[in-house]
Amino acid sequence: MTELFATHLRETDLSPDRNWPSLREALEDAIYMLAEEDEAGNEWCAREGYPGYTSYASLDDLPDRAPAFASLKARLDREAAAFAGTLLWDMDGRSLKLDSLWVNVLAEGGVHSGHIHPLAVISGTIYVRVPEGTSRIRFEDPRLAMMMAAPPVKADAPEARRRFVGRQPHEGLILMWESWLRHEVMLNESEEDRLSVSFNYALG
Repeated sequence: MTELFATHLRETDLSPDRNWPSLREALEDAIYMLAEEDEAGNEWCAREGYPGYTSYASLDDLPDRAPAFASLKARLDREAAAFAGTLLWDMDGRSLKLDSLWVNVLAEGGVHSGHIHPLAVISGTIYVRVPEGTSRIRFEDPRLAMMMAAPPVKADAPEARRRFVGRQPHEGLILMWESWLRHEVMLNESEEDRLSVSFNYALG
């Protein structure tokens, strides 16, 4: 049998890196600084019923606001370039550009329903604080809407054959995927905040 049309999920673990503890601490401090000072972002969260805080709708210059985000961007740029190589993209003189970078403080009871990231080519998240009981991220088979009468797969089917695949995040984990891949954040059952930084890359 031949497998066709593979979907790739890039997973990088920064936790063994000797620089990760200091970067993690700096990112956490910067995230809470934004959550305290970003009035427009907090107003948006209150209006949209977002449980916690996100800078998604309010700030677009995080690498210029705190050195921690600038350091993170440098690492993400390398990861995104490597991912593009894995995907065998013919860039034809074009390059990847970090199009957006935003923080997420997901409070208890928070979810993020299924969505894609239009106009981007690579999307992802790095997890900064992951308390026990925190929510997973779940990816959906992009062919699901076209399966019509296809029966469900067996419960013990290998991951590559499942309709949904989840990941339990941990601190220092970077996940990257192609931006058309539908995904969602499940219910955060922890009483503590779940901190992450999400991003999009576009073609420059």
